[in-house]
Amino acid sequence: MMAEDRVLRVRGLLDSVRAEGRTALTAPEGKVIADAYGIAVPGEELATDVDEAVAFAARFGGPVVMKIVSPDILHKTDAGGVIVGVEGATDVRAAFRTIIDNARTYDPQARISGVQVQELLPKGQEVIVGAVTDPTFGKVVAFGLGGVLVEVLKDVTFRLAPVDADEALSMLDSIRSAEILRGVRGQAGVDRWAVAEQIRRVSELVADFPEIAEVDLNPVIATAEGAVAADIRVILAESQPAPRRKYSRDEILASMRRLMQPASVAVIGASNEQGKIGNSVMRNLVDGGFAGDIHPVNPKADDILGRKAYKSVTDVPGEVDVAVFAIPAKFVASALEEVGRKGIPNAVLIPSGFAETGEHELQAEIVAIAERHGVRLLGPNIYGYYSTWHDLCATFCTPYDVKGGVALTSQSGGIGMAILGFARTTKTGVSAIVGLGNKSDLDEDDLLTWFGEDPHTECIAMHLEDLKDGRAFVEAARATVPKKPVVVLKAGRTAAGAKAAGSHTGALAGDDAVYDDILRQAGVIRAPGLNDMLEYARALPVLPAPKGDNVVIITGAGGSGVLLSDAVTDNGLSLMEIPPDLDEAFRTFIPPFGAAGNPVDITGGEPPSTYEATIRLGLEDPRIHALVLGYWHTIVTPPMVFAELTARVVAEFRERGIEKPVVASLAGDVEVEEACQYLFERGVVAYPYTTEKPVAVLGANYRWAREAGLLGGGT
Repeated sequence: MMAEDRVLRVRGLLDSVRAEGRTALTAPEGKVIADAYGIAVPGEELATDVDEAVAFAARFGGPVVMKIVSPDILHKTDAGGVIVGVEGATDVRAAFRTIIDNARTYDPQARISGVQVQELLPKGQEVIVGAVTDPTFGKVVAFGLGGVLVEVLKDVTFRLAPVDADEALSMLDSIRSAEILRGVRGQAGVDRWAVAEQIRRVSELVADFPEIAEVDLNPVIATAEGAVAADIRVILAESQPAPRRKYSRDEILASMRRLMQPASVAVIGASNEQGKIGNSVMRNLVDGGFAGDIHPVNPKADDILGRKAYKSVTDVPGEVDVAVFAIPAKFVASALEEVGRKGIPNAVLIPSGFAETGEHELQAEIVAIAERHGVRLLGPNIYGYYSTWHDLCATFCTPYDVKGGVALTSQSGGIGMAILGFARTTKTGVSAIVGLGNKSDLDEDDLLTWFGEDPHTECIAMHLEDLKDGRAFVEAARATVPKKPVVVLKAGRTAAGAKAAGSHTGALAGDDAVYDDILRQAGVIRAPGLNDMLEYARALPVLPAPKGDNVVIITGAGGSGVLLSDAVTDNGLSLMEIPPDLDEAFRTFIPPFGAAGNPVDITGGEPPSTYEATIRLGLEDPRIHALVLGYWHTIVTPPMVFAELTARVVAEFRERGIEKPVVASLAGDVEVEEACQYLFERGVVAYPYTTEKPVAVLGANYRWAREAGLLGGGT
């Protein structure tokens, strides 16, 4: 069927269902859609009486499945409306009557169209293929183990719809039970292409028809010969969400450039009174060394911090790039009108008292004003923002001016301050720290678009509680990840939204399950916790991208080697199988009671020369792609001696063009803390008192390298 013809056919069917006031399609209507989109289903007929049921069953020539057909009964099994394996006229008649009686008992008011007579499929692996409308990401396609296991194991993976053939195939390998599909204990594997085609066609269907809220093919019987959906359920949405205003990439970059690199800033609500937010913002701008113009706006002052104050922002001479609001929420709308009339492109809304406190109408009002005048809003309910390379500290929090390559964003003010403290303690250089708050307008995809192009930013780390437009975020992330890593800490792991779902797929599409898979699909690194996000962001700019999968551990302590090995496995990395010639080469540098292999255990009493020789060998051999070092504090090789020799050797190889990620775990007395800082500052990611952190960072480095297409195969 031509694409245009199938769309017209399905459109006509959906319109007729809508006209009847229904949102759930019957099984025969589901088959019409399946046939139009090439979704394989068994032969079936709708019997309106017993004699038709007998005739249809005889035509299929074997056991059949009989199911109630009613627009008012969604869960047929719950209603006693499904009987499997019916064969012979007598049994067909009895099954027909039983199904009708059960349905009338279940819901006396239900409209009954008849009984579906369906050919019985052969035994095979039951899987589920479905689609759901996620409030963040829109149409999402799902795949997992199906049948009675679906809601018990919850072994399901999700992707944005539509998916192409390769993405659909990848879903088969993304569930925990992927091995079952390949065949176990002598059983043949399933026809992977046929299963992937079912996924792809369902994803195409929901992409073509936004009004379809959920689709369920459960179970799909997958065998070595094909994949056929035993049941199809289609549910229409009650309503469509209002479209969100879209901005082009050029528009986003133009406004973000003036926000992050302003020549002129106005502070609405600037104050001479210490303790006021308007005073703190002014002091941070002035004391931070911002080289542009700073214009205080306060109708009751003539001079603030030695600068002329203006009654209204409209009185400020010349162009203004950013208006920072430090006034109560109730005054924001009128001041924002003035900002719009002045032609200021960006408003940074520090005040709280909007949607976060239930004042949704007030927030909607300022959004409408901003859209009318073409003003982009950052906030409200934020601490402000830092743009360090521009010496800009537009916040009421403590200043921070250590310039570097890490851009950090947070939806929460408290998390923002945690970011600030971490950066100061670890001496992390940042390009920007941005509060997002209520995200009434500007959000993560706008910032990703900017930071992806910003030459000062090498890594982006984002704390978020939700995404307003998941698809825009994915698009921005996919454009950014090939250039620089993106780390996300997604707060909230609830599945509350699944409770009202009308299908198995919908019930499985909990918030976190969808986020987890689609953030991975976007290529971002998801951090399990706040400290992990900050450590990844701090460390990833330090490490070069690996060029292959082979990881080698060199350790002075056997116990650390075991824990480091566990961490390598836990982070999805591959311990290299050391070939005989390399094994022999390592053995020439370690004592007879040491152990080559992987980990390479050089033992704890070895002098600095042993550490240096084995590290050199690990960097020299092209078959090794990353090194994990385990150091044990001894007087023979003190911590700073180990740190200095490691940094020197790594620097020497980098000068020769040999760059490999090197991470280190240092166990010892407090001197190892200084040694770790020394190493970190010289391109070796090192942590004291932990074997987990350095390997977790290496794992994040590998995940980014894979998504960025930088990781080749192992030699």
